[in-house]
Amino acid sequence: MRHPLILTLSIAGAFGLSACDQVRGNKVDRALSAVNAVDENNLSDIMLTVADPNEAVSYFQRASTENPDRLDLKRGLAQSYVRAGRATESVPIWAKIVADPKSTNDDRVDHADALIRTGQWEEADKVLDRVPPTFETFKRYRLEAMIADSNKEWKKADSFYETAVGLTTRPAGVLNNWGYSKLTRGDFTEAERLFSDAIRQDQTLFTAKNNMVLARGAQRNYSLPVIPMDQTERAQLLHTLGLSAIKQGDIETGKGLLREAIETHPQHFEDAVRSLRALENNVTN
Repeated sequence: MRHPLILTLSIAGAFGLSACDQVRGNKVDRALSAVNAVDENNLSDIMLTVADPNEAVSYFQRASTENPDRLDLKRGLAQSYVRAGRATESVPIWAKIVADPKSTNDDRVDHADALIRTGQWEEADKVLDRVPPTFETFKRYRLEAMIADSNKEWKKADSFYETAVGLTTRPAGVLNNWGYSKLTRGDFTEAERLFSDAIRQDQTLFTAKNNMVLARGAQRNYSLPVIPMDQTERAQLLHTLGLSAIKQGDIETGKGLLREAIETHPQHFEDAVRSLRALENNVTN
Protein backbone atom coordinates (compact mmCIF):
# COMPACT_ATOMS: atom_id res chain seq x y z
CA MET A 1 0.00 0.00 0.00
CA ARG A 2 2.97 2.32 0.51
CA HIS A 3 4.22 2.03 -3.05
CA PRO A 4 1.59 4.28 -4.69
CA LEU A 5 2.21 6.90 -2.02
CA ILE A 6 5.98 6.72 -2.49
CA LEU A 7 5.51 6.88 -6.28
CA THR A 8 3.24 9.89 -5.94
CA LEU A 9 5.71 11.65 -3.66
CA SER A 10 8.54 10.83 -6.03
CA ILE A 11 6.65 12.21 -9.01
CA ALA A 12 5.69 15.31 -7.03
CA GLY A 13 9.29 15.71 -5.95
CA ALA A 14 10.49 15.33 -9.52
CA PHE A 15 8.04 17.96 -10.70
CA GLY A 16 9.12 20.17 -7.80
CA LEU A 17 12.78 19.81 -8.70
CA SER A 18 11.94 20.39 -12.35
CA ALA A 19 10.05 23.56 -11.46
CA CYS A 20 12.96 24.74 -9.29
CA ASP A 21 15.41 24.03 -12.09
CA GLN A 22 13.21 25.92 -14.51
CA VAL A 23 13.01 28.92 -12.17
CA ARG A 24 16.76 28.85 -11.65
CA GLY A 25 17.25 28.47 -15.39
CA ASN A 26 15.05 31.47 -16.12
CA LYS A 27 16.98 33.55 -13.59
CA VAL A 28 20.28 32.51 -15.14
CA ASP A 29 18.99 33.31 -18.65
CA ARG A 30 17.85 36.73 -17.49
CA ALA A 31 21.20 37.34 -15.78
CA LEU A 32 23.10 36.30 -18.89
CA SER A 33 20.90 38.51 -21.05
CA ALA A 34 21.62 41.44 -18.74
CA VAL A 35 25.37 40.74 -18.88
CA ASN A 36 25.24 40.45 -22.68
CA ALA A 37 23.33 43.73 -22.91
CA VAL A 38 25.94 45.48 -20.75
CA ASP A 39 28.79 43.97 -22.79
CA GLU A 40 27.10 45.00 -26.04
CA ASN A 41 26.56 48.56 -24.84
CA ASN A 42 30.17 48.77 -23.70
CA LEU A 43 31.36 47.44 -27.04
CA SER A 44 29.20 49.94 -28.92
CA ASP A 45 30.62 52.79 -26.80
CA ILE A 46 34.16 51.61 -27.51
CA MET A 47 33.45 51.35 -31.23
CA LEU A 48 32.12 54.92 -31.26
CA THR A 49 35.05 56.42 -29.38
CA VAL A 50 38.43 54.69 -29.39
CA ALA A 51 38.08 51.97 -32.03
CA ASP A 52 39.40 52.37 -35.56
CA PRO A 53 36.58 54.16 -37.45
CA ASN A 54 36.48 51.67 -40.33
CA GLU A 55 36.44 48.74 -37.91
CA ALA A 56 33.51 50.43 -36.19
CA VAL A 57 31.72 50.69 -39.53
CA SER A 58 32.17 46.95 -40.10
CA TYR A 59 30.92 46.15 -36.60
CA PHE A 60 27.77 48.27 -36.88
CA GLN A 61 27.10 47.07 -40.44
CA ARG A 62 27.06 43.49 -39.21
CA ALA A 63 25.12 44.25 -36.02
CA SER A 64 22.44 46.35 -37.73
CA THR A 65 22.00 43.72 -40.45
CA GLU A 66 21.43 41.06 -37.79
CA ASN A 67 19.08 43.38 -35.83
CA PRO A 68 17.33 45.53 -38.46
CA ASP A 69 14.82 46.94 -35.95
CA ARG A 70 17.50 48.31 -33.62
CA LEU A 71 17.62 52.09 -34.04
CA ASP A 72 20.67 52.40 -31.80
CA LEU A 73 22.69 50.17 -34.12
CA LYS A 74 21.65 52.19 -37.20
CA ARG A 75 22.67 55.31 -35.28
CA GLY A 76 26.04 53.75 -34.47
CA LEU A 77 26.56 52.90 -38.13
CA ALA A 78 25.79 56.45 -39.26
CA GLN A 79 28.07 57.95 -36.61
CA SER A 80 30.85 55.54 -37.54
CA TYR A 81 30.61 56.54 -41.20
CA VAL A 82 31.08 60.18 -40.17
CA ARG A 83 34.05 59.31 -37.94
CA ALA A 84 35.61 57.41 -40.84
CA GLY A 85 35.33 60.44 -43.12
CA ARG A 86 32.57 58.75 -45.13
CA ALA A 87 29.77 61.24 -44.50
CA THR A 88 28.21 60.61 -47.91
CA GLU A 89 27.47 57.02 -46.88
CA SER A 90 26.02 58.19 -43.57
CA VAL A 91 23.40 60.49 -45.11
CA PRO A 92 20.91 57.79 -46.29
CA ILE A 93 21.29 56.03 -42.92
CA TRP A 94 20.45 59.25 -41.06
CA ALA A 95 17.46 59.77 -43.39
CA LYS A 96 16.09 56.36 -42.35
CA ILE A 97 16.75 57.11 -38.68
CA VAL A 98 14.93 60.45 -38.62
CA ALA A 99 11.97 58.86 -40.44
CA ASP A 100 11.55 56.48 -37.49
CA PRO A 101 8.97 57.62 -34.87
CA LYS A 102 11.49 56.78 -32.14
CA SER A 103 14.13 59.17 -33.51
CA THR A 104 15.27 62.16 -31.45
CA ASN A 105 16.16 65.79 -32.04
CA ASP A 106 19.81 64.80 -31.61
CA ASP A 107 19.34 62.50 -34.61
CA ARG A 108 18.03 65.40 -36.71
CA VAL A 109 20.98 67.58 -35.71
CA ASP A 110 23.40 64.77 -36.61
CA HIS A 111 21.58 64.35 -39.93
CA ALA A 112 22.06 68.06 -40.63
CA ASP A 113 25.75 67.76 -39.71
CA ALA A 114 26.23 64.93 -42.22
CA LEU A 115 24.45 66.95 -44.91
CA ILE A 116 26.73 69.94 -44.30
CA ARG A 117 29.78 67.70 -44.53
CA THR A 118 28.61 66.62 -47.99
CA GLY A 119 27.87 70.17 -49.13
CA GLN A 120 24.07 69.88 -48.96
CA TRP A 121 23.54 73.18 -47.16
CA GLU A 122 19.95 73.86 -48.19
CA GLU A 123 18.80 70.39 -47.16
CA ALA A 124 20.65 70.75 -43.85
CA ASP A 125 18.83 74.03 -43.25
CA LYS A 126 15.48 72.32 -43.84
CA VAL A 127 16.37 69.52 -41.44
CA LEU A 128 17.31 71.99 -38.69
CA ASP A 129 14.07 73.89 -39.27
CA ARG A 130 12.26 70.73 -38.13
CA VAL A 131 14.09 70.85 -34.78
CA PRO A 132 12.04 72.84 -32.21
CA PRO A 133 13.67 76.11 -31.03
CA THR A 134 13.49 74.86 -27.45
CA PHE A 135 16.10 72.21 -28.27
CA GLU A 136 19.23 74.17 -27.39
CA THR A 137 22.54 72.33 -27.75
CA PHE A 138 26.04 73.42 -28.71
CA LYS A 139 26.07 71.31 -31.86
CA ARG A 140 22.70 72.63 -33.02
CA TYR A 141 23.79 76.28 -32.68
CA ARG A 142 27.21 75.64 -34.21
CA LEU A 143 25.51 74.21 -37.31
CA GLU A 144 22.96 77.05 -37.36
CA ALA A 145 25.85 79.53 -37.33
CA MET A 146 27.61 77.77 -40.19
CA ILE A 147 24.45 77.74 -42.29
CA ALA A 148 23.79 81.42 -41.56
CA ASP A 149 27.38 82.10 -42.63
CA SER A 150 26.88 80.25 -45.90
CA ASN A 151 23.76 82.38 -46.54
CA LYS A 152 25.67 85.58 -45.61
CA GLU A 153 23.15 86.24 -42.83
CA TRP A 154 25.80 87.87 -40.66
CA LYS A 155 23.67 89.01 -37.72
CA LYS A 156 22.14 85.58 -37.35
CA ALA A 157 25.55 83.96 -37.67
CA ASP A 158 27.03 86.14 -34.92
CA SER A 159 24.08 85.43 -32.65
CA PHE A 160 24.33 81.67 -33.20
CA TYR A 161 28.11 81.66 -32.72
CA GLU A 162 27.78 83.59 -29.47
CA THR A 163 25.14 81.17 -28.18
CA ALA A 164 27.23 78.14 -29.19
CA VAL A 165 30.28 79.50 -27.34
CA GLY A 166 28.19 79.77 -24.18
CA LEU A 167 27.02 76.15 -24.44
CA THR A 168 30.41 74.40 -24.40
CA THR A 169 33.41 74.12 -22.12
CA ARG A 170 35.70 73.75 -25.15
CA PRO A 171 34.87 76.68 -27.45
CA ALA A 172 38.19 76.89 -29.36
CA GLY A 173 36.86 75.34 -32.56
CA VAL A 174 33.74 77.47 -32.78
CA LEU A 175 35.73 80.62 -31.91
CA ASN A 176 38.05 79.79 -34.81
CA ASN A 177 35.05 79.34 -37.14
CA TRP A 178 33.57 82.63 -35.96
CA GLY A 179 36.90 84.36 -36.51
CA TYR A 180 37.15 82.94 -40.02
CA SER A 181 33.65 84.24 -40.70
CA LYS A 182 34.79 87.72 -39.65
CA LEU A 183 37.92 87.32 -41.80
CA THR A 184 35.85 86.59 -44.92
CA ARG A 185 33.73 89.67 -44.21
CA GLY A 186 36.83 91.89 -44.04
CA ASP A 187 36.50 92.58 -40.30
CA PHE A 188 40.16 91.79 -39.67
CA THR A 189 40.51 93.34 -36.20
CA GLU A 190 37.58 91.36 -34.80
CA ALA A 191 38.77 88.23 -36.57
CA GLU A 192 42.20 88.57 -34.94
CA ARG A 193 40.58 88.94 -31.50
CA LEU A 194 38.48 85.80 -31.98
CA PHE A 195 41.49 83.79 -33.19
CA SER A 196 43.39 84.96 -30.11
CA ASP A 197 40.52 83.78 -27.90
CA ALA A 198 40.53 80.40 -29.68
CA ILE A 199 44.28 79.96 -29.13
CA ARG A 200 43.91 80.91 -25.46
CA GLN A 201 41.34 78.11 -25.14
CA ASP A 202 43.47 75.58 -27.05
CA GLN A 203 47.16 76.36 -27.55
CA THR A 204 47.56 73.38 -29.92
CA LEU A 205 45.03 74.70 -32.48
CA PHE A 206 47.38 75.54 -35.35
CA THR A 207 44.51 76.45 -37.70
CA ALA A 208 43.62 79.38 -35.43
CA LYS A 209 47.28 80.46 -35.30
CA ASN A 210 47.53 80.43 -39.09
CA ASN A 211 44.23 82.29 -39.45
CA MET A 212 45.40 84.89 -36.94
CA VAL A 213 48.49 85.52 -39.06
CA LEU A 214 46.25 85.89 -42.13
CA ALA A 215 44.18 88.50 -40.30
CA ARG A 216 47.33 90.43 -39.31
CA GLY A 217 48.75 90.18 -42.82
CA ALA A 218 45.51 91.58 -44.27
CA GLN A 219 46.14 94.65 -42.07
CA ARG A 220 49.77 94.85 -43.30
CA ASN A 221 50.97 93.86 -39.86
CA TYR A 222 53.83 91.51 -40.70
CA SER A 223 55.06 90.70 -37.19
CA LEU A 224 54.24 87.35 -35.64
CA PRO A 225 51.78 87.51 -32.73
CA VAL A 226 52.95 86.64 -29.22
CA ILE A 227 51.39 83.16 -29.01
CA PRO A 228 52.69 79.70 -28.09
CA MET A 229 54.47 78.09 -31.06
CA ASP A 230 57.28 75.62 -31.64
CA GLN A 231 60.03 76.11 -34.21
CA THR A 232 58.20 74.29 -37.00
CA GLU A 233 55.00 76.27 -36.38
CA ARG A 234 57.01 79.51 -36.35
CA ALA A 235 58.45 78.68 -39.76
CA GLN A 236 55.03 77.81 -41.15
CA LEU A 237 53.51 81.03 -39.80
CA LEU A 238 56.35 83.08 -41.29
CA HIS A 239 55.63 81.39 -44.62
CA THR A 240 51.93 82.34 -44.36
CA LEU A 241 52.86 85.90 -43.40
CA GLY A 242 55.28 86.13 -46.33
CA LEU A 243 52.60 85.02 -48.79
CA SER A 244 50.20 87.56 -47.25
CA ALA A 245 52.75 90.34 -47.76
CA ILE A 246 53.25 89.33 -51.39
CA LYS A 247 49.48 89.32 -51.92
CA GLN A 248 49.33 92.87 -50.54
CA GLY A 249 52.04 93.91 -53.01
CA ASP A 250 54.80 94.18 -50.37
CA ILE A 251 57.19 91.99 -52.36
CA GLU A 252 60.48 92.71 -50.58
CA THR A 253 58.90 92.22 -47.18
CA GLY A 254 57.42 88.95 -48.40
CA LYS A 255 60.78 87.72 -49.70
CA GLY A 256 62.39 88.53 -46.37
CA LEU A 257 59.72 86.61 -44.47
CA LEU A 258 60.11 83.60 -46.77
CA ARG A 259 63.88 83.58 -46.21
CA GLU A 260 63.33 83.77 -42.46
CA ALA A 261 60.87 80.88 -42.69
CA ILE A 262 63.45 78.74 -44.54
CA GLU A 263 66.14 79.57 -41.96
CA THR A 264 63.80 78.95 -39.01
CA HIS A 265 62.45 75.56 -40.06
CA PRO A 266 64.34 72.70 -38.35
CA GLN A 267 64.28 70.70 -41.60
CA HIS A 268 64.14 71.47 -45.31
CA PHE A 269 61.10 73.71 -45.88
CA GLU A 270 60.19 72.80 -49.46
CA ASP A 271 57.01 74.94 -49.69
CA ALA A 272 58.81 78.12 -48.63
CA VAL A 273 61.78 77.35 -50.89
CA ARG A 274 59.44 76.84 -53.83
CA SER A 275 57.55 80.08 -53.10
CA LEU A 276 60.75 82.10 -52.83
CA ARG A 277 62.24 80.56 -55.97
CA ALA A 278 59.06 81.29 -57.97
CA LEU A 279 59.02 84.87 -56.69
CA GLU A 280 62.69 85.49 -57.55
CA ASN A 281 62.26 83.94 -61.01
CA ASN A 282 59.29 86.22 -61.73
CA VAL A 283 61.21 89.27 -60.59
CA THR A 284 64.20 88.27 -62.74
CA ASN A 285 62.00 87.70 -65.78
